Amino acid sequence: MQRFLLAALTLCLAAGAAADDPAETVAEATPPQQAAPQAAPQAAAKPPAKPAAKAPAKKAARAPVKPTWADLTADQQQVLAPLKEDWSNLEVERRKKWLGIAKRYSKMKPEEQARVQRRMQAWAKLTPEQRRQARESYKNLAKVPPEKRGDRRQQWAEYQALTQQEREQLLIQEHRKR
Repeated sequence: MQRFLLAALTLCLAAGAAADDPAETVAEATPPQQAAPQAAPQAAAKPPAKPAAKAPAKKAARAPVKPTWADLTADQQQVLAPLKEDWSNLEVERRKKWLGIAKRYSKMKPEEQARVQRRMQAWAKLTPEQRRQARESYKNLAKVPPEKRGDRRQQWAEYQALTQQEREQLLIQEHRKR
């Protein structure tokens, strides 16, 4: 059931993001990590050198990524309130994306604002693994031709029309297939 709901949330996010700038989607790519350079091997002819002084230990805590929650304006904090607990864990790219949404928020119609708030609250409730899966699903959905996306929206509408009991039966059937 969670997997299906996660897929449904992804579709909702995708449908809403389709109207936005594609560069500002929830499914932004994470920058690749760079490998540490390897030390050159010592020549066999040279005697071992004296051990160098120990390098300073890496600090356990990283410098805070800007902007911090305290750096946000009162309006930005109000709009992004569902993300307050996770803000310190968000990468710079994700913070910029959410700040872009907060910037456009005042120009949205009330029903659009309510939709953004609902989706942001739902997003904040997801675990990091569920968020990763949602981003992956969004990337996959973006590869689907637009004419087939309508089929998914139709399927989602049909699912929403089901009663809770029918949804549970569907879930049971899905588990049996696997």
